[in-house]
Amino acid sequence: SQAVVANGFLYTAGFGPQDPATGAVPESVADQTRQVLRNIQAVLAERGLTLDDCVKSTVHLADLADFAEFNGAYQEFFTPPYPVRTTVGSQLANILVEIDVVAALPQGD
Repeated sequence: SQAVVANGFLYTAGFGPQDPATGAVPESVADQTRQVLRNIQAVLAERGLTLDDCVKSTVHLADLADFAEFNGAYQEFFTPPYPVRTTVGSQLANILVEIDVVAALPQGD
């Protein structure tokens, strides 16, 4: 599943930076972050949600030394108050960034 709804929240799977139309993967951490977040935006949109509905994100970086570059791109997509975030170093398969999110559904959904 790309996303599951439970108890008023939408939980996504971890998304990588592959372009869904071409399979291409950008080279830089910043560009990979932007593509990951565009991929997440598409899944959220299927439920009528945006990144502003996100309350939590988990970020896996292949190299934590890339945090500043990642964070600069990440902040382009979110507005304050930012979702809470956990960022960890992870061994990833030929990508530099993977992100999953938890988004709050509108009241009554």
